[in-house]
Amino acid sequence: MFSIIQAAGWPIWPLVACSILALALVIERFLSLKSARVAPPRLLDEAMSVSRGSVPSPDVVTQLEQNSALGEVLASGFRALNSDPRCTEADLRATMEGTGRAVAHRLERYLSALATIASAAPLLGLLGTVIGMIEIFGSQSPGASSTGGNPAQLAHGISVALYNTAFGLIVAIPALIFWRYFRARVDAYLLTLELASDRFVRHLLALRRA
Repeated sequence: MFSIIQAAGWPIWPLVACSILALALVIERFLSLKSARVAPPRLLDEAMSVSRGSVPSPDVVTQLEQNSALGEVLASGFRALNSDPRCTEADLRATMEGTGRAVAHRLERYLSALATIASAAPLLGLLGTVIGMIEIFGSQSPGASSTGGNPAQLAHGISVALYNTAFGLIVAIPALIFWRYFRARVDAYLLTLELASDRFVRHLLALRRA
């Protein structure tokens, strides 16, 4: 592998850095976007069951808030009702929507960086290709028709051009695939949070009227 990097020349080093960064981002997003950390399947039903008679204690609300992203949104509804038992439906929704926007921002973190790598890697590969072509033309001496230029420099220029083109695509294609995968996953989570919040608001309003 190191011999390939050496043959590709210095233009491949930005691509190597992009590949390491993309791998780190993919691992981080896989860990951060687990269902248990974002929207546990039974959390909404559990939150509604513990608050069927009254708003739970602050300790329970804090535990819910630390459970997951969905728990943070639901806990904001409990806190809004605790701070003002007569708060309107609009105020309750506004509080939970504000928390939801903060959660959505965290879920989308690093996705733009991954998309940037997917877009920039082919351009970096193209840059290496252009540099390799420059070396190829530079290897041709004024008497190239009789001597054929410098074969070693010609071969090096070709390797720089081809390796950088290939490596740029090798970095860009997986980065694009994972970006689309995480984008779809975040969108699905946001829809889940929105539907759960709407159902929970109705539950809190019924709880307040009881």
